[in-house]
Parts: sequence; C-alpha cells; structure tokens
Amino acid sequence: MSEMDLSIERLSEFSEADATGIGRLMPFLSERLSGDPIDTKVLKTIISSPYHEQLVAKLDGRIVGAATMDLLMGPGMIKEGYLEDFVTDPAVRGRGIGDKVWQEMLAWCRENGVDLSFTSKPSRELAHRFYKNHGADERNTTVYKVLVN
Repeated sequence: MSEMDLSIERLSEFSEADATGIGRLMPFLSERLSGDPIDTKVLKTIISSPYHEQLVAKLDGRIVGAATMDLLMGPGMIKEGYLEDFVTDPAVRGRGIGDKVWQEMLAWCRENGVDLSFTSKPSRELAHRFYKNHGADERNTTVYKVLVN
C-alpha cells in the first residue's frame, strides 16, 4: 500500500457514499448492527456539530475505516474526548490503516485539549491489544445502561 492510496479524512459534508461506506463497516464493530447506510440525520448531525468528528479512512476512494469522536462536558469531568466508534475493515487489517486513524484521533484530541476515553467489549481481544499497543490504559470502571426507548 502506498501512502498515495490512503487518506484519512474528517468529514465536512454529507454524502450518501460516505453513509453507505461507514454503514458497511458497522457489523465488524458489533453483530447487532446491520451494515445499512448510516441514517442521514445522524450522520449530518455528527458532521455539522462542533462537539463531534467523523473520521474515515479511504483506500483507493473506498471507506475501509471509521471513527466517531465526541466532546463530553460536565462539571465533574470538565471536558473529555470520547471515542464512540472505531472500526477497520478486516480485509485491510495489519496494513497500518488503524494506526493512521488512531493518530488522527489523537491529533483531534490535542486540538481540543482533551484526553481520550472509550469503552470496548471484553470479546474484542484484537482491539484491546491494539489499544494497549497504542498507549491506552485499562480503567477499572463499570458501564451502566438504562433502556428508555
């Protein structure tokens, strides 16, 4: 893979192709996700919000990686970066694409003056190894969820 073939982009406008490309990757992140294009309203909101960033890795123009970043704010945490989704196509893993997306995520955090937090299911062992190899420390916490809708 040459550097010319790969681009890491911060989406600034909506396109159906991007919604389809990101959606295609979602089942690799979680078996509960369908692979359908990302909902137009959701992706437009992420792209237009100053509190979110949608990153994509494109190889020869095709989306092969994606990450969604959020700025979280509150009186207790003040301001923190949160990684919502991070996935690469298994067909291109091991080619440094995840590394490039990771570096762009860290650049975004530096630009926003925040540290990076995220959760990851215990079953995602390859992801955990990636995170630890890239300087992430495991935190001792419990995640809760309340189903409202």
